[in-house]
Amino acid sequence: MAAARMLLSIALLASAAAATSPSSDADAISRFQEYLRIDTAQPAPKYAAAVDFLRAQAAAAGLEAQTIELFAGKPLLLLKWPGRQPSLPSILLNSHTDVVPSEPHKWEHPPFSAALDEASGRIYARGSQDMKCVGMQYLEAIRRVRAAGFIPDRNIYITFVPDEEIGGHEGVEAFVESKEYKDLNVGLVLDEGLASPGEEYRVFYAERSPWWLTIKAKGAPGHGAKLYDDVDLVKSGEKAEGDVVSVNFAYLKAGTQTPTGFVMNLQPSEAEVGLDIRMPPNVHVEALKRRLVEEWAPSSRNMSFEFKQKGCVLDNFGKPAITPVDSSNPWWSVFEEAVKRAGGKLGKPEVFPASTDARYFRKIGIPALGFSPMANTPILLHDHNEFLSKDEYIKGIGIYESVIKALATHKDDARDDESRAEL
Repeated sequence: MAAARMLLSIALLASAAAATSPSSDADAISRFQEYLRIDTAQPAPKYAAAVDFLRAQAAAAGLEAQTIELFAGKPLLLLKWPGRQPSLPSILLNSHTDVVPSEPHKWEHPPFSAALDEASGRIYARGSQDMKCVGMQYLEAIRRVRAAGFIPDRNIYITFVPDEEIGGHEGVEAFVESKEYKDLNVGLVLDEGLASPGEEYRVFYAERSPWWLTIKAKGAPGHGAKLYDDVDLVKSGEKAEGDVVSVNFAYLKAGTQTPTGFVMNLQPSEAEVGLDIRMPPNVHVEALKRRLVEEWAPSSRNMSFEFKQKGCVLDNFGKPAITPVDSSNPWWSVFEEAVKRAGGKLGKPEVFPASTDARYFRKIGIPALGFSPMANTPILLHDHNEFLSKDEYIKGIGIYESVIKALATHKDDARDDESRAEL
């Protein structure tokens, strides 16, 4: 009987180990491809299919799962790895499930085929860089550290959120105002970054806020022959892309149409331009507003403007929405050392040139770092033939293993019930 009980115990232990044992790199790549093949492109992402797949992955990794639907048809998946001291501030690993549309006829491989080119090792798919890679790397890293017997001190949460690619208004923006989020006691957020063509990984501590607006001009039509009144710091290396205000034309509507085109010798009576303006967190917003009113769209010249989206460069406390990357932020040195310990190199921290969901966390005062471990990789988010090499994907899992373990056991100055009880 004793022998039978011993055999049963051994069998149970073996079964438990198998449930959390690290799978081969090939299996990790296969799971990544499976996620990439789920078409979550805007404007009709298959969120339900993505959440079903991710819940199955969470179960295999031994994580608790909860689906939150703050807006109908837009599920947010919240996963939890409980820590030994749950009163400590938690770590939140965030990624979005939606991707941007694509033009399949301009791709070498169908955008949702997750085709693996054996010669180059590249996995072609929409979302391979932005940002299904990161979400799966979180899960694969947790599978591996759990299998090695690691237990976090603090709670680790993983979120897979909707609608980032269309502004996150019914995703993270709503989530940070919810009771479900406030109950998490978040101390630090990791979110997406960018690929790096060089050896160093890029990390972002802030981002440029968007102003999307239209400017309209009205006037009397006239002959097409009539005369009317009316420096690149980044290329020189003086400024980084995220440090300057950019103004890009999104569209222009003007002209008097005919069945075959436009009238060429007639000035139209109305014109409209759409602008995508991106502002770093230290920009003088009031000065930019004055230029908009006085120079770009003065009412005295029959011009008007309307905001379609108006981001804010400040947090809720009136300060620039920036996460410190120095000794004033204890999380920073832990993160930096963890990347180095795993064999990675970090470049100089940057301002993200576009917008991510991290801005909603920084807005409420939560430190957030943008980080996607993709070195030696061209930046192809939103581009044709987006790809990530399988080797870089596997390396990224190792980076997250180190980062998660370090952040989960970081000792800060917080005093929780358990630590007080030990004194």
